[in-house]
Amino acid sequence: MVTKEQKSELVSVYGGNPANTGDSAVQVALLTARINDLQTHFKANPKDHASRRGLLKMVGQRRRLLRYIANRNINEYRDLIAKLGIRK
Repeated sequence: MVTKEQKSELVSVYGGNPANTGDSAVQVALLTARINDLQTHFKANPKDHASRRGLLKMVGQRRRLLRYIANRNINEYRDLIAKLGIRK
């Protein structure tokens, strides 16, 4: 589970200021943190298909946000995926 402190840190790093929670880069960073956090849950609970469905919904939402960022500003997209470690 992503704690409140971790969320506020991600918002300040990717959003510029702590109140900028709606920025696309912030949303992608928060989704990435939640997705990475769920990886350990699925190692311990491989048959949890209901949570897996939620994970796939989060991955799809992140994909749509990344597509939006890439269409708007390709350099911002490249920097963001490099910082988050997405797409090796």
